[in-house]
Amino acid sequence: MRIVTATAVALALAGQAAPAANAQQPTTDGIWRMDGYGTVLSIRNGTFQEYQTTAVSCLKGDSAQRTGPGTYTTPDGVVLTVRAQEDRDHAFLHADASVGNRNLRRIPTLPDACARPMAEDPRTTFDVFWQTFEENYPFFASKGIDWHKVRDQYRPQVHTGTTRDELYAVFSEMVEPLYDAHVVVQDGNRIFSQVRPDTVVPTGELDAKVKKFIVERDLRDARNLQDFANGRITYADLPGGQGYVRISGFGGYAGDRAPYATQLAELDRALDTVLSQERTQRLKGLIIDLRINGGGSDALGIHIAERLTDTSYLAYSKRARNDPADPTRHTRPQPAYATPAQGPRYTGPVAVLTGGSTFSAGETFTQALMDRPGKTVRIGQPTQGVFSDVMLRKLPNGMSAWLPNEEFLTRSGRTFDGTGIPPHLTEPVFTKEEFDKKRDSAFDRAVNVLRNYGGTTS
Repeated sequence: MRIVTATAVALALAGQAAPAANAQQPTTDGIWRMDGYGTVLSIRNGTFQEYQTTAVSCLKGDSAQRTGPGTYTTPDGVVLTVRAQEDRDHAFLHADASVGNRNLRRIPTLPDACARPMAEDPRTTFDVFWQTFEENYPFFASKGIDWHKVRDQYRPQVHTGTTRDELYAVFSEMVEPLYDAHVVVQDGNRIFSQVRPDTVVPTGELDAKVKKFIVERDLRDARNLQDFANGRITYADLPGGQGYVRISGFGGYAGDRAPYATQLAELDRALDTVLSQERTQRLKGLIIDLRINGGGSDALGIHIAERLTDTSYLAYSKRARNDPADPTRHTRPQPAYATPAQGPRYTGPVAVLTGGSTFSAGETFTQALMDRPGKTVRIGQPTQGVFSDVMLRKLPNGMSAWLPNEEFLTRSGRTFDGTGIPPHLTEPVFTKEEFDKKRDSAFDRAVNVLRNYGGTTS
C-alpha cells in the first residue's frame, strides 16, 4: 500500500457531493472486505489492521494508526485514507502513490481463520503460497502456465523435514517460468525474481553507466544540462531547438523514504524549470528517455503526463482480479485521466524512448502518453511488461511473496502485460555493439523524427 495526501484525496472525491460543514461523516470503524486483493481490514479505536486472506489462510499484514479524520499512517510513514459512503456499508481506500481507489464492503466479523494461529510448517506454507497465486495472479493463461500442474509437481517434494533453503528453492522454481519482474520470492535478504528474457534489470550501476554514456555522447553539444529530483531527472537543451529529459524512476525525488507530498513537490519544482513558459514557447520537440527506469509511483507519472497536454484524456483504466475461483472476473475498471496541469505545460511533439529496462511505473507512464493529444512517437524496444501494483503477501513461516493482480487497459481494452508496450519505430537499446561503437540509434532516430516532424510513425 502506498502514501496518501490531502491533494490525492481531494481528487479522489471529485464529483461527489460536498458534505455540510458540520455534517456527521459515516464511521469507518468496523470490518471491511476489499473488492479484489484478498484483503480484509479491521478499523477500530484509531487502529487500521490489514488481514491477508485466501481460502486456506489469514495472516496479519500492514497496520497503521489514525493521524487525522479517516487518515492512517504506518510505522514507515505510509499514509492511507478511508472514506465511508452514505449507506455506511461501503467505503473506499485510497493510496496516493497509486492510481484509483480500492472499494470496501462492510462485513459483520473477521473470517474465522483470522481468529486462530496459522501453522508454520513447510507444507502449510506451500499451500498458502500456491493458493495466493491461484486466487490473485491474472496471467497464467496468457503465459501458458497450468498452475494446478505446478502444484501437483512440487507439493510432493515438500514435507515436515523440508529445510528453509529447500522451500525457497521450490518456490523460486515454481514462479521462474512466469518471467514476471513483479513476482518475487523473499526470505530475509534473499530475493528471487525473473525478468522477461533478453532484458536487463535497471540497476543503479546500469543507470550510472548509461547516464555517463548519454552525457558524453548524446549531450556533448547540449546546453543547460541539469539534474533535478535527487538525480532522477536530467534535462538538456539540444541543438536545433529540441529538449531532452531523462527520467530514471518515478520516486526517490527527495530521498527514498520521503512522503509522497514531498516527492510531488520536488517533481513540480523540476517541471516548473524544465517546462518553463520561456522554454516551451521555443521548444520544437521533446525527447523523453525512459530506457533505464525502475518504476515507482504511477501517480507521479500521471502528474508528468498532465504537463504534456492542454486537453483532458483517458490515460488508462485499471482493474484487478476479484474472484478467487475465476481468473476472468475483475473489479469494474477505474478510469485514470490526464487533466491539464495548472503549471507550465508543453503540448508539442514528443518522442518517448523505451526498452526492456523500462519497468512498472515507467510503463504506465508510457501507456499514459499513448492517447495523448498531439504527436507522440515511441522509439526503441518494447517495455518490460509489468504494470500492476505489487501485492506483498506474508507466508506462515516468515517468508513473503510479491505478485501482481491488476491489469492496465487502453481505451480499446488492450493490455501489454508480459509483452510490454511496443515502439512505433524499432531501434537497438544499449546493446554491447551500441556501447562498443559509441552509437545511440534510438536517440539519433528521435532527433531526426522530431526534426522532420510530420512523417509517418508506423
